[in-house]
Amino acid sequence: MRDPHTSRDAAQRALRLRLETIAVHAGGEIDPATGALAPPLYLSTTFEHGPAGEAIHQFLYTREKNPTQLRLEAALRDLEGGAAGLAFSSGMAAAAALFQTLAPGSHVVFSDDIYIDVRNLVRDFLPAWGVETASKDLRDLEVLKAALRPNTKFIWIETPSNPLLKILDIRAIADLAHEAGAQLVVDNTFASPVLQRPLEHAADVVLHSTTKYCGGHSDVQGGCVVVKSRELHDKLFHVRDILGAVASPFNSWLILPGLRSLPCRMERHSANAAAVAAALVASPAVEAVYYPGLPSHPGHKIARRQMKNFGGMLSFLVRGGREDALRVASRVKLFVNATSLGGTESLIEHRASNEGKGSNAPPNLLRLSIGLEHPEDLIEDLLQALG
Repeated sequence: MRDPHTSRDAAQRALRLRLETIAVHAGGEIDPATGALAPPLYLSTTFEHGPAGEAIHQFLYTREKNPTQLRLEAALRDLEGGAAGLAFSSGMAAAAALFQTLAPGSHVVFSDDIYIDVRNLVRDFLPAWGVETASKDLRDLEVLKAALRPNTKFIWIETPSNPLLKILDIRAIADLAHEAGAQLVVDNTFASPVLQRPLEHAADVVLHSTTKYCGGHSDVQGGCVVVKSRELHDKLFHVRDILGAVASPFNSWLILPGLRSLPCRMERHSANAAAVAAALVASPAVEAVYYPGLPSHPGHKIARRQMKNFGGMLSFLVRGGREDALRVASRVKLFVNATSLGGTESLIEHRASNEGKGSNAPPNLLRLSIGLEHPEDLIEDLLQALG
């Protein structure tokens, strides 16, 4: 098998393909052994090598690399436009690996609205690893400037953020990071590679929970990191190899077909979410709607500049308090009360209850992952639940 990391078809690259075409073909080289168009699944854990350990087939042991995983990494690399990609067993494994590349005494600045388990990782593990941290509202660039230190190595952001859908200016933050000798890490999970490509806006690292939109069908767990720097890639590869948070071949194989339909799905997710957001804004039972596609959203202009579309995630505040929000969540008939996001089905979640201790979510906030159903059916379900 040709390595999709290094032996990409030169003719395709010369075409300067658009993202929708890249999604269909990236990591999809025809199988040289059989001519199969569908990527094969290699479950082997070990591979024949020479008598002195020579990698005569380029593979030795599946914890290091696997042919199916290499296809996924090539596809993710091409979708994000990076120098290299690495697949992990989960989004949290990918995040942890990035922190494990840092030396003790390093400093990381986080945006204040990030995934709860990244916050838990920061609280429970980074102090023991000797990594110093600060959490700030990075919509204010002066706040970021004041937070930077000589030992700042990463600025870590989500945009759109989870669960408040805050929008951060990737290029402006990247410029400040580079002036300080730091790298900008963008968790791009809410946007997906087809709606936002942070590396094009000067970010250095992109992270995804591929469990979400990349897989797209609520049936596979994974994570990935795409980088501009080969040096950082090599550090991450070493961390993954030794600590073992590698993606399984089967999960890699499941995520690959999700990427093929990703542009089409994101169009529908985004259109449905825009319709739902507009309907919720008009409801007297709703106090506020957080969706960057709304012109009233404070980050709308920035989102228009750095996103192709506004995605399938939104949150809203039910007028009243926690019990009022829970009442709405208990009345839905089509939406499913479940965590996670990015699947074909629509989900509703009382985020504060799910996050538990340490949650920053308002008690009357409900987060929606808008699926691929007809938008009017989704709107009717929410409006009847709101009463």
